[in-house]
Amino acid sequence: MAQSTYDLIVIGEGVSGLACAGHARRAGLRVATFEANLFGGLVINVNELDGYPGAESGTLLASELMQANSDAGVASIQEEVTAISTAGATFEVAAAGRYGARQVVIASGARLRKLGVPGEDQYEGRGVSHCADCDAPLFQNEDVVVVGGGDSALQEALVLAKFCRKVHIVHRGDRFRARQHFVDRVAAEPKIATIRNATVEAILGGKMVERVRLKRNGNTEEFAAAGVFAYIGLEPNAGCAPSGIRRDERGHLVTNNALETPVAGVWAIGAVRAGYSGLLRDAVAEAQRVADAVRDRLD
Repeated sequence: MAQSTYDLIVIGEGVSGLACAGHARRAGLRVATFEANLFGGLVINVNELDGYPGAESGTLLASELMQANSDAGVASIQEEVTAISTAGATFEVAAAGRYGARQVVIASGARLRKLGVPGEDQYEGRGVSHCADCDAPLFQNEDVVVVGGGDSALQEALVLAKFCRKVHIVHRGDRFRARQHFVDRVAAEPKIATIRNATVEAILGGKMVERVRLKRNGNTEEFAAAGVFAYIGLEPNAGCAPSGIRRDERGHLVTNNALETPVAGVWAIGAVRAGYSGLLRDAVAEAQRVADAVRDRLD
């Protein structure tokens, strides 16, 4: 039996989830958000938000959304959602307890994809990091490796270059996927070197990371590095979604143009959704669209 029942349950307290919950609450709905980890999602690791005017940092943006939701009366429940099932005309959301909802929005976001190489898990927190904004000062005057070729990889390399002696960007292709202004900034930074057509084979060291083994053009080589930062894409946090919702080839939830899944009354927004642009302004726009649609559905 459900402990509490809400008009809307939003799963995830990243930017899209917080924005959706706040918009729905201000429209008069009874709303709860669920989060297993720290609110804010991956955006809290970003100090400089590109293309999102008015936000000084990811942490500040998430904090402002969280505070606004608290002031509006959104219930924040710090539990991991493990399943969503139908219960008559409503839904049952299973976490540490069981909760009822008339509509559900899955905004559970995504996590950084791992390299999957020897040493990665062993040296987590001992040279392997996922946040240059957080950890760059720890690598003052050291050599580090950034793996990837998209916006995030190049942004993090630029942050690291403020502190490190040398930043090596290891990219499996011969040209970056990042937007041109990031490519230009990296090219103009003398502390950054690019190793193209290469992959990381292993992370090596003693108590801390000391070396990285690469495979490049069929040859294996090692060079010294005190830190490894991998930005090779994201994996959606879609494990709680009902099996009736189709996934794309990468596991993202497939919706219609209105952002509703094939399970009527269950919606998906943000990084967990197939077709999401990756831009914060689009995450907020999706959140508001779905909050309005849920309000209209429940009127």
